[in-house]
Amino acid sequence: MVRPSQLLHPQRQPATPRPAATVLLLRDVPGGFEVLMTRRSATASFVPGAYVFPGGGIDAADAQAHALSTRRPGQSDLALTQAVAAMRESFEELGILLARHPDGRWASQQDVAALDRKASFNAQVAEQGLTLAGADVHLLAHWITDRDIPRRYDVPFLVARMPEGQQPEADNAEQFEPVWVRPASALTEHAAGRFFMIFPTIRTLERIQHHTSVQSVLDACAATEDALFASCPRAGLRGGQESRHMEHEPEFGELELVCPDGQMLHPLDWDSQRPLSLLKNVQRLTAPNPGVMTGPGTNSYLVGDPTTGHIAIDPGPDDPEHIERLWRAAGGRIQAIVCTHSHPDHSPGARRLQALCASSTAAGDAPPPILGLSSGPTSRRDSQFTPDRELQNNELLVLSPKAQTARKASENDAQDTQALTHTLQVIHTPGHASNHLCLVLQEDGLLFSGDHILNGSTTVIDPPDGNMHDYLTSLDTLSAACATHGIRFILPAHGYVLGNAPLAIEQLRQHRLKREAKVLAAMQALPHGSLHDWVRHAYADVPERLWPVAERSLLAHVQRIRTLELA
Repeated sequence: MVRPSQLLHPQRQPATPRPAATVLLLRDVPGGFEVLMTRRSATASFVPGAYVFPGGGIDAADAQAHALSTRRPGQSDLALTQAVAAMRESFEELGILLARHPDGRWASQQDVAALDRKASFNAQVAEQGLTLAGADVHLLAHWITDRDIPRRYDVPFLVARMPEGQQPEADNAEQFEPVWVRPASALTEHAAGRFFMIFPTIRTLERIQHHTSVQSVLDACAATEDALFASCPRAGLRGGQESRHMEHEPEFGELELVCPDGQMLHPLDWDSQRPLSLLKNVQRLTAPNPGVMTGPGTNSYLVGDPTTGHIAIDPGPDDPEHIERLWRAAGGRIQAIVCTHSHPDHSPGARRLQALCASSTAAGDAPPPILGLSSGPTSRRDSQFTPDRELQNNELLVLSPKAQTARKASENDAQDTQALTHTLQVIHTPGHASNHLCLVLQEDGLLFSGDHILNGSTTVIDPPDGNMHDYLTSLDTLSAACATHGIRFILPAHGYVLGNAPLAIEQLRQHRLKREAKVLAAMQALPHGSLHDWVRHAYADVPERLWPVAERSLLAHVQRIRTLELA
């Protein structure tokens, strides 16, 4: 867990979400389906002028209407209350009555006209002898309003079929201009600036637009009583403008690390000219080497503060301007340089950074040592690396105000924990490269993963220096480290910070095993095939332009499969 003292922004308590419910009313049309939407009042206190689905807050009376409604066997009390609230709101706002007669017929337009939208909903349903269609209202999604918004809601997004014969009519108080629209058309109109919608509405329409019919949507929802997806988005800044992201998106973990309470302050633009503070004791500077293999560029990290000096992790390629910017970001106070592995986008800058530090140190002061593991005999010619000192597995590198240097932990440290301001534990993680290592910032539960774990793609395992069995074993090692040190965040050498580190590691492991199953199936289907033949089958979900790169990891899988067969 990150120390509160290292957070960049003051902690605050986000507003408590209010319980609410909304419903997507759907109808079939030739070639697909439409959803009913309505425009909120321009003077509304929440998202004025936006096109939304009907809905609103949950009232106490909604929980008292269970006896008036049908119910699925697995539908909980809370789920039924939410369904009742959504049905009531759709009636009050748009005059849609999701209720049936005793013979099973949907309530008609005449039934709707007989009810008063401003009178007690429950009482009128009972007086008319109608039964609410709670069993026909299914859970699609669960949204909680972003933490940065002062007025927040906890909202299930429900879905139901529009009753035949009824016509929506807005109350012209809260809602105006009801409109039937195909999800794809709504998204297109919004993109053109003609149909204003908010983030949850947009993402919900994106999720359902690929369904071909109302029944297809309902069947997907009916398969479970849980939401098909859930989110409490986080927001940052891209180009100075609001940029919101869900949990599965690459930016989410970084926003959670930097602004855990939801402040919309963190820039998401990739910038190789300036360092970016992630915490008070962690800075990131991305090298100007973007590409297919490097993503936005190689991330160089500085761990430490002005009182302790810094450890530089992965200085990157031998780019003089990048190295000088890294040196300046540390105020010239770099106590050690650590390379996670020897690949040419990670380690070549180490000697230049060391020389720059040496030129600025006082006479007699030693330049910062270059630490890491030497490249193995299987390393490629462009990946040769020899550190000043070999790091040992589980070794601790300590930055403290007293020591003013990066050093191994000593026996005295156990007695003087105040000196352990920033402690990096070395973990040997072969797989991507034989000399690959990761680092754990123990006090803050951060994992610097090098190329072992990336954000936005899986790393390449390139034999002979790469080894798939070692890679998977190293993932297990990192999972254990997460449990030991309470690691929540992963800081990769390429891409944004990842959140929920244990889940990210497990998903990566499962991805590799599923890919390996595809490789095995390809080998069995084409027993005399080549790597070129197998990649078409095992990586059919990957763009063909990437198959030459994919063949490297495919070979690593093939080698592991054959080793397991011989065991």
